[in-house]
Amino acid sequence: HLWHSLGLILVGLLAHHLPASMWAKTSGALMIAGLVVFSGSLYALSLTGLRGLGAITPLGGLAFILGWLALALAAWRG
Repeated sequence: HLWHSLGLILVGLLAHHLPASMWAKTSGALMIAGLVVFSGSLYALSLTGLRGLGAITPLGGLAFILGWLALALAAWRG
């Protein structure tokens, strides 16, 4: 959570300085999706024991990776 939360703070700062940046908005959306899907599926798996929830966890990880790439693009093109 810590690193991705810091990433969301960076997204907010970048979006404040570049309000029209499509990449900053995309990065924020992907990081939030990553938090919900990755962390949410792991929490739900541990609380409910439903093994099928583990299958969607990598999708959250992919959203995190794409979110960081979009953040890098937003900063680079800024």
